Amino acid sequence: MIKRKNKNKQHNPFYDPTLKKRHTSAARFKKFTLTSLIFSIAFLAFFLFDIVGKGVPAFKVAYIKTDVIFNEKSINDSRFAVKKEYRDIVSRAWLRDLPLLLKNHPQYENTTQNLWVLADDQVDQYLKGHNHKLKDKEIMLVDELYAQGLIEKKFNAIFFTNGDSKIPEYAGLYSAVIGSVLTLIITMLVAFPIGVMTAIYLEEFAGDNKFTRFIEININNLAAIPSILFGLLGLAIFINLFGLPRSSPLVGGLTLALMTLPIIIVSSRAALRAVPDSIRQAGYGLGLNKIQVTRDHVLPLAFPGVLTGSIIGLAQAMGETAPLIIIGMIAFIPDAPSMVTQAATVMPAQLFTWAGMPEGMYIEKTAAGIMVLLTILISLNAIAIYLRKKLEVKW
Repeated sequence: MIKRKNKNKQHNPFYDPTLKKRHTSAARFKKFTLTSLIFSIAFLAFFLFDIVGKGVPAFKVAYIKTDVIFNEKSINDSRFAVKKEYRDIVSRAWLRDLPLLLKNHPQYENTTQNLWVLADDQVDQYLKGHNHKLKDKEIMLVDELYAQGLIEKKFNAIFFTNGDSKIPEYAGLYSAVIGSVLTLIITMLVAFPIGVMTAIYLEEFAGDNKFTRFIEININNLAAIPSILFGLLGLAIFINLFGLPRSSPLVGGLTLALMTLPIIIVSSRAALRAVPDSIRQAGYGLGLNKIQVTRDHVLPLAFPGVLTGSIIGLAQAMGETAPLIIIGMIAFIPDAPSMVTQAATVMPAQLFTWAGMPEGMYIEKTAAGIMVLLTILISLNAIAIYLRKKLEVKW
């Protein structure tokens, strides 16, 4: 029976002797792809778990409740504002801001107030079970205060309201967030109109000639250029040639606009190309010219795709560090800029700086900053997806 079956297979014109081998190869390839997918998801899960595990503690910081003396001596020398044994476990930066605190609360003058004072970063790290440099005497004092309820871990509002600082417990993201916002505003004000108009010209008005093909080739090449080269271009043109202020949101925004242009142009062209030709033909049939058809009919229908591509380009620009390092936006900036010509830093550059700091508290602040940055990037992509689903027209 088996021989007859094999004989039938040999005389069957539709029988393919390599079929079994092809099925085996397909099954093997399927296993490889599934393994790669599982590995990628596992790596992403490990990355997120590690970032969240290190970053969550940064959203709380230690405070010590103690007497704070407000008089002329303590204002001139903040060391005398607290008891001598507390001087090494409270934040020096917090004490330096006593004049500002007294300005906001003039009733404190020439009084002693029992306040929650920001603790030194080593105390904070000790309470969180991390590596620290506290001495035995200081550990005993911290343990005693903790047992009495005079040390607590409170929400770290400083992380969101302060700028960068050389003192770890006083460092925050505020100035970097403002710098990022100003930089991205400049980026979109420059890249969006130029990118959309370029896409409209190439897709609706330009003919198929050498000049058009030359532009298209260069746009595709720009999308593949390493981002650090855009930083060198910004340094050479905007700073050295035009003399714009270094490390300012103006220069950073213009540099990121150059990098974002190819993304906006390509996505906008794809959105314009997706509009059916019947829309254009109907407009011409009603006596409209090409500008009117493009402006009043094609562009509004393509706008959801244009907007989605622009938001994705904005999200990519927000996560860039290399081009901004070249133009100096990695400097120590404790104060938030109020104008686009003032010195500023951005969130990725701020995180890059913190990652190189030796103090342990910067590790958790770096992870917390990454969480904030990821949240913003994911939100921007979610907004892009929502707008596409909400505004797109199905044909």
